[in-house]
Amino acid sequence: MKAQLLLDHKTVVSNGAILQLKIWKVPEPVPPTTHGFKYRLVYVRNGERIVGFDNERGKGDHMHLDGAESPYPFRGIEQLIEDFIAEVNKRRR
Repeated sequence: MKAQLLLDHKTVVSNGAILQLKIWKVPEPVPPTTHGFKYRLVYVRNGERIVGFDNERGKGDHMHLDGAESPYPFRGIEQLIEDFIAEVNKRRR
């Protein structure tokens, strides 16, 4: 089984900021995660990543908020999207 794209959404808002969400169902977890998803959610303003949630091999689930990186406690796709949108909304101008 190949990775299956579940969500691919990109919006450019009126001030030029970019909101992009990509989520895949993968045949095997991306180490060190234990779930079967690969994801990249990002909010970019003026060419700078303001909010990012992703998981990558070797790092696992984590988030980038205002330039700082910290672990993200993955609790499912719906919660991931809710948490991402909440963080974006806190920073929108």
